[in-house]
Amino acid sequence: MPLNKPILLISGYFLFCACLSQAQSGIPVPQEIPVTIKLINHKKEPVAFASVTILNRQDSVQPFKKVADKNGEAVFNLIKGNHYSVIITAINYQTIEKGIVPSGGQSLFSFAAEPLGKTLEAAVVTSQKPLMKQEDDKLIVDPENLVAASTSGYEVIEKTPGLFVDQDGNIYISSLTPATVQINGRDMKMSAADVATMLKSLPPNAISKIEILKTPSAKYDASSTGGIVNVVLKKGVKIGLTGSVNGGMQQGTYGNQLLGFNLNNNDGKKSSFITLNFSRRDSYEKIFTDRFFAPDSVLGQAAYTKYPGDTYFASYGIVFPASRKWDIDFGTSASLNDFNNNTNNRIVIKKISNSETITDNMNLVNNDGSSLYFRSGIEGKLTIDTLGSEWENDLFYSYSRNKSEQAFGTYATSPFQLLTSGDGVSDNKRNYVNAKSDLKLKLKKKLTIETGVRSAFQVYRSVTDYYKESGGNREKDPRRTNTFNYNENINAFYFQAAKTLGKDFVIKAGARLENTNMKGRQVIPDDTTFSIHRTDLFPYVYLSKNLMKIFNYELRAYLVYRRTLSRPGYDQLNPFQRYVDEFLTETGNPSLRPQFTQNFEANVSVDERPILAIGINDTKDIFTNVVYQSDTSQRQAFRTYDNLGRNREWYFRGLGAIPPGGRYFFVLGGQYNHNFYQGLYENKPLSFKKGTWTFFTYQTFKIDKRSVITLNGFVRLKGQQQFYELSSFGALNTSVNRKFFKEKLVVTLSLSDLFATNKNDFTIQQGTVEASGFRQSDSRRFGINLRYNFGIRKKEENNSIPDTEPPVTN
Repeated sequence: MPLNKPILLISGYFLFCACLSQAQSGIPVPQEIPVTIKLINHKKEPVAFASVTILNRQDSVQPFKKVADKNGEAVFNLIKGNHYSVIITAINYQTIEKGIVPSGGQSLFSFAAEPLGKTLEAAVVTSQKPLMKQEDDKLIVDPENLVAASTSGYEVIEKTPGLFVDQDGNIYISSLTPATVQINGRDMKMSAADVATMLKSLPPNAISKIEILKTPSAKYDASSTGGIVNVVLKKGVKIGLTGSVNGGMQQGTYGNQLLGFNLNNNDGKKSSFITLNFSRRDSYEKIFTDRFFAPDSVLGQAAYTKYPGDTYFASYGIVFPASRKWDIDFGTSASLNDFNNNTNNRIVIKKISNSETITDNMNLVNNDGSSLYFRSGIEGKLTIDTLGSEWENDLFYSYSRNKSEQAFGTYATSPFQLLTSGDGVSDNKRNYVNAKSDLKLKLKKKLTIETGVRSAFQVYRSVTDYYKESGGNREKDPRRTNTFNYNENINAFYFQAAKTLGKDFVIKAGARLENTNMKGRQVIPDDTTFSIHRTDLFPYVYLSKNLMKIFNYELRAYLVYRRTLSRPGYDQLNPFQRYVDEFLTETGNPSLRPQFTQNFEANVSVDERPILAIGINDTKDIFTNVVYQSDTSQRQAFRTYDNLGRNREWYFRGLGAIPPGGRYFFVLGGQYNHNFYQGLYENKPLSFKKGTWTFFTYQTFKIDKRSVITLNGFVRLKGQQQFYELSSFGALNTSVNRKFFKEKLVVTLSLSDLFATNKNDFTIQQGTVEASGFRQSDSRRFGINLRYNFGIRKKEENNSIPDTEPPVTN
């Protein structure tokens, strides 16, 4: 595509940003008043250098952050009469989260901090951090208790209530379409398997929060049909020098071990962190399959795969002010995963009528290799005014390389003995660069304007070199030897505006324009090329209003519409034929087309906690995983991706909870998904309907001041995965953690998949493919984790001061 269009678009955007930011100084704004936030301890002494964050509840303002001075005070300019959330953190004190409304009569708000492990006097009311809360169009999950019982970021995601992770590493929110995974708001642009590998290399205690966006606004990429799961990492927010050392193990049939170190330094202006982590992982998976490929023949397979691996992870980040209004945030990380997977797969073909064995083979496959991931990004944010107007610019680069050596062999024992074998090397490299700029303007009369541009480039190279050997003769395998090059460029521009009408009715509307350029070329074995150049518009509408109050809790309703698309990834387009066994091959489909979805959702929350949601996804030109019989032999099958037609999905979700703050807290939810596929499968009419129920829970009970027991799990009834129909399955996990040595040491005992129920039967009957089977993994595990926290904070001046304002009690 000629470069002049993106250059003109981006140039015009930056000119627009410059003009608007300059024009801000002449726009009348709502009345601001100076507001002082003061933090004291139970002796009414000031708590110095605490981190204070303020959020505007109604207008979804980005956080205002300051560090309290030696008198425990931080001063903000806030809009008179607006509702704000105040979040205060300080070393050796519990987090405070309260609501305030500045007014002419009250501009000083005093908060009493509760020491860790202590109980506040009855005169002061404190607030516990909720597990989940709704902020604008995103759901925020606090993973603190989930982290304590996990050995990787992947396990934290698995245990998060409302998220479902399938056995292939796909993450789902409301839809049966996988969600997009982000790290710190940046798309990873990886396959599901690569994302799962990356999350398994991420230390669990590096996660600060998880943001779940079921219907993202126009600010986010249109390729988010299944929603977005954004994993936000910690950046060393506590004042002083703090850190932790953690180690742990989990034992199932095989064991996992973990050892990590984290160090943060914050002097009140500049903060930095470093994280080092090593984990050794081992697990298994077994799959039994019967495939009926002829009227009187069945192909039975019993596959057992062992997945040992070592993972090394390191990250560094620094946040500092470049000037009075500019903040710079730089972060980088790298991870290396060494693996050596082995599969034993016995394949027997029998006649159904008399159980006569036609062939009996043993397939052995070894994959020995490594995966390297490197990520680096820098973000600059300009604070335009005290209302929340800002200009963010972000540049992100990631590199990944997956290299493996595969050796496979087939030992036939019936009807006669025969040995065939082969081997090959696969080397995949990916470079990804993303540059984006976002401008947000807070104007008078509760009007917010957001606009931005983005340009992303991805280069993927795949080279495989395979050989086959039979009877002592070794020769090139032209069917599996492959060279595939793929280039992608996505350019985008968005504009949206939010307006609060009256007291609490919020309307947000906008659109995103995306220009897609995809080009793939297979050089070996055949020179084939495909390319896609298109530009699409994606509208977005968001409505929100308070309905009523029930027992002092606000009931708020939301209505959202968005158009999205799903682009096929490089792994789905690559025509390389990966050897699974002698009767099954996996391959991509370079002819895949993008699918487009229109999503409508209505939901209700109580006190910023979601309770009900109902939605519809109407998808055209849907592509999914399919299994086809080979044209040459019905014994041979290949697993690939194809565009099938249309799918209409509707879903319902309900959630109930006891508010946090007491000894016992629980969340219990249920979701129903119904899918109706219509189209063509193997050039024959397709009509497939399936409904699926999923239930999940998360519960905690405070045994005493230093001990908590946690229970979480899910169950899926008669599930669905693409066209596979699954039996009911689920998992129940529990953990107990206790604090020692003045709460610096945390010991957690955990048990995952308590009843070993995370296994399922499956069936598929589409076109000429009819198969059934069973799948199970090494999911039941006992674990123990230890984390020791240390810290040196700045010396405080603990001078007694008179309490000029009463403590906040609401």
